[in-house]
Amino acid sequence: MGTVGRLIVGLTGASAPILAIRTLQALRASEIETHLVISRGARRTLALEEPAWGLADVEALADFVHRPEDMAAPIASGSFRVRGMVVVPCSMNTLSHIAHSATPDLVARAADVTLKERRRLVLVPRESPLHLGHLRNLLAATELGAIAVPPVIGTYYKPHTVLDVVDHVVGRVLDLFDIEHDLVNRWNGPPQSPGGGM
Repeated sequence: MGTVGRLIVGLTGASAPILAIRTLQALRASEIETHLVISRGARRTLALEEPAWGLADVEALADFVHRPEDMAAPIASGSFRVRGMVVVPCSMNTLSHIAHSATPDLVARAADVTLKERRRLVLVPRESPLHLGHLRNLLAATELGAIAVPPVIGTYYKPHTVLDVVDHVVGRVLDLFDIEHDLVNRWNGPPQSPGGGM
């Protein structure tokens, strides 16, 4: 499997693990090989926020699952070729590690490897409000090459449910990796009058 066919998914302990679940579901519908790491904090968040999804159910959505303490996993090495990595949702703890090149677990190590190899790293930070330390860490991670995609609510695509909002965020993340999907109701400009005007 070459670079184009693999993506690392890091699931950390921030709120909204449904973002990761929907990302993994969308990737299963593609030809992308997924390598999943679920942090220790994320296991607790999953149990609290998505009780219908057991840990084994979420892991079953991925092609390969790596333990957060396994620093010998293939995704810990730059020689293991991947398209990139998404951390979804990204906790402020994980963001801090990435911003400061600290690698206490496999999520942070894989993210650091992604950056050093100049591959695409997408972070979906899920926290609000943000204090100055959070903002500085987002700036530092961006300066290192990461792309921050906060799950910000929009209404131009006419969402009807929370899942519509989740899918829009996930679709925009997949766009950054040039992965085909049908999750986004894309903007094609305002409706035109029969005469062609506004």
